[in-house]
Amino acid sequence: MTYCVALRLKTGLVMLADTRTNAGLDNIATFRKLTVIETPGDRVIGLMTAGNLAVSQAVLSLLLEQGVSIREGEPPQTLYTVPTMVRAAQLVGQAIREVFQVDGPALEAQANDFNVSILLGGQIGSGKLRLFQLYAAGNFIEATEDTCFLQIGEHKYGKPILDRAASYDTEVGDALKLALISMDSTVRSNLSVGLPVDLMVYRRDALKVALQKRVREDDPYFKGLRQAWSDALTRAYRTIEGPDWDF
Repeated sequence: MTYCVALRLKTGLVMLADTRTNAGLDNIATFRKLTVIETPGDRVIGLMTAGNLAVSQAVLSLLLEQGVSIREGEPPQTLYTVPTMVRAAQLVGQAIREVFQVDGPALEAQANDFNVSILLGGQIGSGKLRLFQLYAAGNFIEATEDTCFLQIGEHKYGKPILDRAASYDTEVGDALKLALISMDSTVRSNLSVGLPVDLMVYRRDALKVALQKRVREDDPYFKGLRQAWSDALTRAYRTIEGPDWDF
């Protein structure tokens, strides 16, 4: 399983993904699920994948190397050449559909779902900073000021903290902290999501990555954050008065 979360904010973009991939209890491996495309001064695009690993890798190969034609007769493009983020989302959707045409029937014959979902965020040139979520059909939705974060994979454990604390006006540094707390909550509650985690921070209009990092179990800040959050939750529930019901 997987957990990926991205927040599109007034001041920038935060993307965070775990790295655990498992095909059974005795077959666990680590794979990078966050891919960053950076051409300083021109574009920064982050892409995170969940679902069938083989499908995800095939889609990435099309998007980064072979290229995809969005419409018949058009020359193939990659995420390094598309002119806008909307076009990038359309390109990812078309790549998903092309992989389905090749692999979908074989997966169905083996009683396996064609399972892939993708978060795509970034900025190209003077265009808007945007964040999209793409589905297995190749269609997509976009994050808005009212719904500033999107998640894929095992998202239910990490969603409550974001629902309560994240907003479009949240500063990038605070959003990164919230994303890490959200990831920690998921790691603690679901064995199919695990460390290390990969993160990318981008500041609006910079057209260069502000921070790209792999956070491991022994990272001092992350260890301190996990303990501080646990301690804060313990203090919070202890300060709330108990019910006055008879029992």
